[in-house]
Amino acid sequence: MSDPVERLRGVCLALPETSERFSHGEPSFFVRDKKQFVMLDTHHHGADHLGFWCAAPPGVQEELIAENPAQYFRPPYVGHRGWIGVRIDRDPDWAEITEIVRDAYRQVAPKALSAQLDEAGA
Repeated sequence: MSDPVERLRGVCLALPETSERFSHGEPSFFVRDKKQFVMLDTHHHGADHLGFWCAAPPGVQEELIAENPAQYFRPPYVGHRGWIGVRIDRDPDWAEITEIVRDAYRQVAPKALSAQLDEAGA
C-alpha cells in the first residue's frame, strides 16, 4: 500500500474499538468514538507537509523532535499537551509509525483495551 493516508488509516483502525470521523476538518481516529488519539494533518492551515498529530507519553515529544526534527514536530493546538506531529510524506519507517500510533492509543484507551494490545504482543 503506497498511499500514506490509507496506510495510516489501516494502522489506526486495526486497533480495538477504533473509529474514524472528521474533526476540525481532518480525518481523525477515536477510541470508542469518544477519545481522539490521532488526527491527520493534510497541509492543515497551509502546512507544507502531510502528517498526523497524536497523543504521546510524557517526554516523547521532546525526545523525537530532538532525534529527528525533519520527521517530528510540535503540532499547533495540542503540542502543549505533549502531542507529537509526525510527517508521513517522506517515506517514513512504518514499523516506527505503527509503534507511535499504538503508544498514542494507549494514552487514551481504557485499561482493558490497552491490555488487549499487550496480550496480543502489539
